[in-house]
Amino acid sequence: MASIINKSIKGHIYYYAVQSARIDGKPKIVWQQYLGKADDIIAAVTGKGVPKPYTAKVLEFGAPAALYSLAEKLQIQKIIDSYAPKREQGPTVGQYMLLAAINRATEPVSKNKIKEWYSKTCLSRVMRIDKRYLTSQRFWDHMGYLNEDNISKIELELTKKVVKMFDIDLRCLIYDTTNFFTWIDTASESELPQRGHNKAKRNDLKQVGLALMVTRDFHIPLFHKVYAGNVTDPKQFKTITDELVARYKEISSEFHDVTLVFDKGNNSKDAYKHLETSPFDFVSSLKPSHHTDLLKIPLSEYVPLEGAGFGGISAYRLKKKVLGIERTVVVTYNEALYLGQMQGLVHQLRKANSSLRDLKRKLDERAKNPKPKGKKPTMESVEKQIKQILSADPLNKIIRYKLDQEHDNVTFSYEIDHEARKQHEVIYLGKNILCSSQDSWTNEEIVAAYRGQSSIEDAFKRMKDPCFVSWSPMFHWTDDKIRVHAFYCVLALTMVSLLRRILCKAGLDISIPAMLEELSEIYEVAHIYPNGSGQKDHYTLSEVSSLQQQIMDILEIVKVHQN
Repeated sequence: MASIINKSIKGHIYYYAVQSARIDGKPKIVWQQYLGKADDIIAAVTGKGVPKPYTAKVLEFGAPAALYSLAEKLQIQKIIDSYAPKREQGPTVGQYMLLAAINRATEPVSKNKIKEWYSKTCLSRVMRIDKRYLTSQRFWDHMGYLNEDNISKIELELTKKVVKMFDIDLRCLIYDTTNFFTWIDTASESELPQRGHNKAKRNDLKQVGLALMVTRDFHIPLFHKVYAGNVTDPKQFKTITDELVARYKEISSEFHDVTLVFDKGNNSKDAYKHLETSPFDFVSSLKPSHHTDLLKIPLSEYVPLEGAGFGGISAYRLKKKVLGIERTVVVTYNEALYLGQMQGLVHQLRKANSSLRDLKRKLDERAKNPKPKGKKPTMESVEKQIKQILSADPLNKIIRYKLDQEHDNVTFSYEIDHEARKQHEVIYLGKNILCSSQDSWTNEEIVAAYRGQSSIEDAFKRMKDPCFVSWSPMFHWTDDKIRVHAFYCVLALTMVSLLRRILCKAGLDISIPAMLEELSEIYEVAHIYPNGSGQKDHYTLSEVSSLQQQIMDILEIVKVHQN
């Protein structure tokens, strides 16, 4: 039991809280805490004379703390620094890359603005990086310590740690590619940014390609590769297969019954032959337009799939030679997909009808005007406009039009061919064609495996989201810097995917955007006391909701606050 004693030191009385115990039969003080003078104790008890903070600072806490805590467990900074050492002066390469990855995951900004962002987060307290070092030039200098070789080695070591620490299932892996348009000057001599078919319809700009191999559950990246923007998906897939196999062998001690899932955009005869010699089994999809004979099989021949999650889905199974090799093919029909595609088709028809109606109205008004203005339309120019309106498949097969010319005026009529529309709906809508080397798998297993493809599509959507885990903005134009940019973007995706996995395994199923949104609303408040007040600055956490408290408890981020 504690008691209070006083001590006289140089004529002044000071008070202590003490605890005593008998040692060798004699009483002895075993613990003491200085309380101060009598006036200090009175002031503390009454609240009088206690200095008040002169200001407070609100810091973003939840998301930066969660990502920093995970990075500490994975030793991300240490792994990067082991492959990119530098003399002990200022922040390490690992610190710069970790800071860039956390920024990408939470509030993507340019390197020029990262200092401002850093100052508003709890990272300024826990990482203790002097803000003077956070200039864009310092970031670019430290990006120069990384090249394609050591990035690959860093990713491999980190992947091994992730697989071991989180017991990642490697039996089914997903592969896909995407591209990101850039604002890089046309005259740039860099090899990676090139013009090609851009998935965001920006074919006028140079782009960079990104290939990813991720896990089926929670789309955790295991491998990434940046490639030139003018390389097609099938060509890239053919050249990268050996690298995917090598990466798997390096992260797993066993290689058996591993299935690679990929989309129809990666298909080619050469790619399939290359896969045949690899240890991967695979599940892929086929382009419906290449196999219309399969789509014409009546739905009465389909068999409903069994099991949870397969409601409204049926399948027709057969053997067929695909790109020169006989494969198991499963044609599926999905009621939900049918209804979604029907809505899309109706939207297409409405838009085309509106555009054609406007074009016809303009031509008719011009024909009535005795002195029309503007360039005179010709049969060729009008037909070109119509074909542009009907360029999207299947509009050019469903909407019929007829051009006519009366004197100097061009006119046309059009109609929806409802028989063609019905035929298109019956043959194409709601259907998907899957192809697999897993002959022993059931229809349900093949369909379930291919569903994992949506996970990597979600990952790419995340990287194109301007708010969280974003590739943009990217203000780099050399190949080396672009590769480093891709590295910390994929690192950001890895960390947020792992955080979501941790929450889901603990019983909280929440999407990555929702998770980051909740975390972003958790703040750390710093109470700043005047110099000489004798009081240390004090940090408290903002009030949180029950969901936010649950997330904090599962991710154990209060430990970051307590540091």
